[in-house]
This record gives sequence, C-alpha cells and structure tokens, in this order.
Amino acid sequence: MVERIIRLVVIALLWIPAYILVVRFNLHMFQLNGYKNNEQITWLNKNFRKQWILIWDFWLGVARCFYGALWLDIVIALSLIMTILVYRAHKRLNTKKKLVMTARVKRLTVTIVILSDAIVMPLSLFVNGWLSTGLLLVALGTQFWLNIVANLVNRPMEKSVGNWYIKDAMKKLQSVRDIKIIGITGSYGKTSVKFYLQTLLQSKYNTLVTPESFNTPMGVVRTIREHLKPTHEIFVCEMGARYVGDIKELCDIVHPQMGVITSIGPQHLETFGDMAHVQSTKYELAEAIPEGGTIFLNGDSEYVRDQYKKWKQTPQGNKVATTFYFSETDPSDCPDGETGYRARMTSVSQLGTSFTMTTPDGETEEFQMRLVGAHNIINVAGAITVAHRLGISLKELKIPVRKIQPVPHRMQLREHGEVTIIDDAYNSNPVGSKAAVETLKLFTGVRILITPGMVELGDKEEEYNYKFGTYAAGCCDYILLVGKKHTEPIKKGVLDSGFPEKKCLTYDRLEEALNYAYGIHDEGHKYILLENDLPDNY
Repeated sequence: MVERIIRLVVIALLWIPAYILVVRFNLHMFQLNGYKNNEQITWLNKNFRKQWILIWDFWLGVARCFYGALWLDIVIALSLIMTILVYRAHKRLNTKKKLVMTARVKRLTVTIVILSDAIVMPLSLFVNGWLSTGLLLVALGTQFWLNIVANLVNRPMEKSVGNWYIKDAMKKLQSVRDIKIIGITGSYGKTSVKFYLQTLLQSKYNTLVTPESFNTPMGVVRTIREHLKPTHEIFVCEMGARYVGDIKELCDIVHPQMGVITSIGPQHLETFGDMAHVQSTKYELAEAIPEGGTIFLNGDSEYVRDQYKKWKQTPQGNKVATTFYFSETDPSDCPDGETGYRARMTSVSQLGTSFTMTTPDGETEEFQMRLVGAHNIINVAGAITVAHRLGISLKELKIPVRKIQPVPHRMQLREHGEVTIIDDAYNSNPVGSKAAVETLKLFTGVRILITPGMVELGDKEEEYNYKFGTYAAGCCDYILLVGKKHTEPIKKGVLDSGFPEKKCLTYDRLEEALNYAYGIHDEGHKYILLENDLPDNY
C-alpha cells in the first residue's frame, strides 16, 4: 500500500506541470485561431505531429487503468517527463504573440479543468480503485481537443457577455453627437491607410482610430468602450474579415457614414474559399453606407473595379456617392467614366518618395514622404483623398504627409550599424511581397531577403509562392528561406530564374537565417528584408 501511494505521488507531481503546460499550449493555439472550433480542428489536423505524445499518454493511461505493474508506472513517469520537455520547448518557440490571459481565456481554463475532473472523478470509482493513476494520463491525453468542447460549453455564456459589451459600445458611440465614422477594409493596406489617415486628419480634427490591428468585433468594441470620448469628431474603424458576413457584423456595430476599400486580392482564401466571396465580403462595407454617404475605392485594384460594376447596378449602389483614387492605373479605366483622384510618382529612392496628387477638378500638388517604395503611394493617396473630401486642402496636407511614419512591421527601416533591417514582417500577400522585393532592389549594397513564404492562400498558395520566388531572384543578392513547409515553391521559382543555388539557403528558424545574414562579408552596406513572419500556429 505504501509503495502504491509513493508511485501515485511521484506520477502526480510529474502530471501537474505536464497538465499545465499542455493546457497552456492548446489555449494559446486556440486564441491564435480566433476561438473558432473549425479553425482549431483544421490546425490540429495539420499539426498532429506536434502533439503525438498526448496520444501515447492517453493509451498509457488506458493500460494503467487495468494493470498496476511497477514497470508500467516507470514508463508513465518517463513519458510525463518527456511531455514536460516537449511542451516546454513549444513554449520557448511560440514567442511571436504570447498567450493573453483575457477574461475569456480564464473562463475557458475553468471549464477545461472542470471537464478534466469530470473525466477523472466518476471513472475512478470503477477502475482499479480511487488511487488509479491511469485516469490522470487519460485526462492529459484528451487535452488537445478538450478546449473545443469547453468552447461549446461556454458558447451561450460568451455570446451573452459579447452582446452586453456590443450594446454598451453602441450606446457610447451613439452618445457622441455628430461624430463622423469611417470604416476601412481591404485584403491588404487597411492598417496602413488607417494610420496614414489618422496623421492627416488630426491636423484639423480630434480623431480616434482602432489601435494596432484591432479589426474584429471585440477589438472594435474594446476601442470604443476604453478610448472614445465626447470630444472625438472622427472615428476611423479598421474592419478585418476571414469569413463572409464579418464586415457586415462590424458595420452593424459602428454604422459608418463613409467607407474605404483599400484593395481586394487573394488573402485568407482558406476560409473564404474563392475570390468571389472575398469581393462580396469587402463590398459589405459599401452596402452598409447610408444614402448620402461616400465609399472610397482603390481604382488600381482590378477586383475592386470589377465588383464595383456589379454593386453599382444594385439599388444601394445608386444611393451612395463613389470616389475612386488611382496611382498606377489610368483613371480612364474607371467604370462609368468616374474621374477620381490621381497620384503620380515623380521620384523614389532609399530616402523617400515624391509624387503629385491631382483632384477630380484639376487641382494639383506635389508631395514628399519618408516612406520608401512606389507601392506606398496608393495607400497615402487613399488617405489624402478621404482627408481632402473632409475639408482639408491639398496644400494643408503637404506637411502632414511629410510626417507620415511607416506602420510597424510594414516596410519599416531600422538601422543596426552596418546593417539596415527592412521590416515587412506583418502578413505578407502576393501584391505586397512583390512590391517589397522591388523596393529592396532600389538599395545600393548587399540585398538579403529572409522569408517563410505566404500562407492562407488556399490552393493558390504554391502558385503565388513560386511567382514570389521569380520576382525575388531578380531583386536580391541572397535569399534565405525559413522553414521547408512553405518555401519549397519559392526556392523552385528562385532557381528556375537562374539564381545561384549557393545563395539560396533554407533554415529551420528565423534566428538561424539572421545569424547567417549578419555573417555575410560581401563588400557594401547590408540591407535585410524581413518579408512575413508566420504566427506561432504555423
């Protein structure tokens, strides 16, 4: 009896840290997957090998429920030690976006613990007495799916809590009289346009914008409840989407009078399914604008123009004013003869970019900005267009445009002695990645690309990554790929373009690629482009 208790105590002492680490890891991944059961299940299927040891623990637990041999307890102890080591390694590696202990995570944790107890307690009465250690292993082995069950259990409560917060935010927003609400969405560029617009508008208006990438319903609600003041005159609300109906849900909360669609392109195709769904979802913003409101559209985007033709034929499309803005596309290509605002680059270098902006009535002004790369012009042009329509003249906007700063992790330059980091690590896409390497080509020195490739592109992922490789081959001196899983098509595109194989290398981790890049001794200043940084759940 004493020996049995000692064995139980040893296993229990090992089980506790193993349980905590396993629960924490799966909650972290669940949070990164947006608390969506279907995305968590997809992630589990793709990353089964990361948690194979839980299956081993589960079957060890089943065996221990019926056999109490000493050798089996030794195997269980060793397995628990291995589990601790595996999940400690996961914790060290998953550092890009840490687990945030929100109220929702705390509620999920409580439910998971209760469900674990529900597995252990009742069954312990029937298998090998109450001292059975097998059920501890069974409870541990089920943790990779238990948060999905806990989420289902908590769903009514979470819906009730969410609805209360939403109603409170809507009430607070409605209490600010005469506030102008501008919604911004797009496959890419929406965060940049949001912050550029903030810089331009705050020269004349008291402006609130959703911080960072707060573009989900709860992110927007939190912004309103915590930061909106009666003195605010304009609220700029970024609207993100991964599924059809996401933009409509946000519009039903804030009710924008103006909207900006910054782009439409192949993004989140895994969840949208096809480009038709992406297009219709982005135009949910246009459909939400009331009669007399204005929707601003990026005329350079072919998908935006195509969807506009369909939307304009609807009753809603005829009630809303439309303003296009252009950079690379000739305004004559605009549907229905719309003229719009036109930006034209005059010069670009590693120090900044100059361009002219022409309004529909012919007014023209020259602008200079610190942002590097011609691709930034269209987003700044969008911000200028909105600010001008809100009563700020082009001449008044010249100084605010000079003040525009790069958005963090979006072509942000950071100097480190003999090395310049060009940080474009946030959420790479086919259009932005091509523009990024073309900007890298402008720099004089050793040009190094570090990238893990692009994701969430559905069955087009391999094609777009291959094309990215062909673009990069003509712009870089070294190409360092991170992770074999997503970068094989890039490498093929690079090598098919005649790039030297000895200068296209693959590494398991970003740190290894950076160490190699810093160690390159070619003559000249080094420019390292960090293009995309996959989140921990990849």
